[in-house]
Order: sequence, then structure tokens, then C-alpha cells
Amino acid sequence: MHRLSIVGALVRSVLAAALLAASATTTGSRAETSRIPLPRFVSLKVSPANLRIGPGVDYSVEWVFMRPGIPLEIYQQYGNWRRVRDWTGTNGWIDVALLSARRTAVVAPWSKGNVALRKKPTLDSPVTSWLEPDVGVKLRRCDGQWCRVALKSMSGFVKQIDLWGAYPGEVL
Repeated sequence: MHRLSIVGALVRSVLAAALLAASATTTGSRAETSRIPLPRFVSLKVSPANLRIGPGVDYSVEWVFMRPGIPLEIYQQYGNWRRVRDWTGTNGWIDVALLSARRTAVVAPWSKGNVALRKKPTLDSPVTSWLEPDVGVKLRRCDGQWCRVALKSMSGFVKQIDLWGAYPGEVL
């Protein structure tokens, strides 16, 4: 009888240790994702992509993004879910698998006027094109003042403060 209670205690100890180990693994992976600085910009990898009201597939879809490559700002994370917003203020939760680290931006969505695309990163450099507000561009690099951008068959430099998708002073 005494031997049976020792075996039972041993089994309970092993199960408790296994549960603790599983819990530590889950907590560790969640802690890893939270170490990435917030907020940060990413882009949409695929479309359509559902934007949900909460972090999980059990939450209803509030919005569907239909254009891959759009810039999104991550400002909260929970497991494999990221709470994001776009340049219009639309926000919600999206699965991290639908996001890319490739950086993109939108040209001055707050502006009524066009933005200069310049040959070199200086104000006295020739304007090669005028970009309308809300035009999407790929970010190649930013020095904190200017970003080299590309779109379709052109590339050039845009003042960093004229882009939604790169923080003021951010270097890429």
C-alpha cells in the first residue's frame, strides 16, 4: 500500500514537471516576439488578408486588405498575432504569417499637393517626377532625412518626412 502511494506521487511529480516545461516553452516563445521593438513598420505579404477585431481566428473579420505591399505599423503583439494600423487609421489584428519585413511606404497621405522625387538627396537636385499623395513606394534605404524609393520603372529620393512608412530620423 505504501509503495502504491510513492508511485502515485512520482507520477504526479513527472506530470507536473512536464506541464511546467510546456508552459515555459510557450512563455519563452511569446517573450521572444515581445523583444522586437514596437512600434515598427512592416508590409503586407499577401492579399486578401483579414484584419480581425482580436488576436485569433475566432474573432470576426473587420476589414480585408486587398493590396499586397502596403505598409502597416505594428503597435501591439500577442503570440503570432500583430495589431496593426494603416495610413488611414484602419486598425486590427493580423496573423504574422501575412506580414513581411520588406519596407514600403505611402507618399504623404496627409497632403493635398504632390511630392518631389529627386535624382539625389538634396533640395537643389533635379526633380525627376512628381508623386501624388497615397502612391505606394518601396523603401530602398533611408538616412534619417531622405529615403531612396522605387516604384514601377523609376527610382529616386523623397524627403523622409513626406512618407508614411518610415519614422522621422529612422535609418534603414
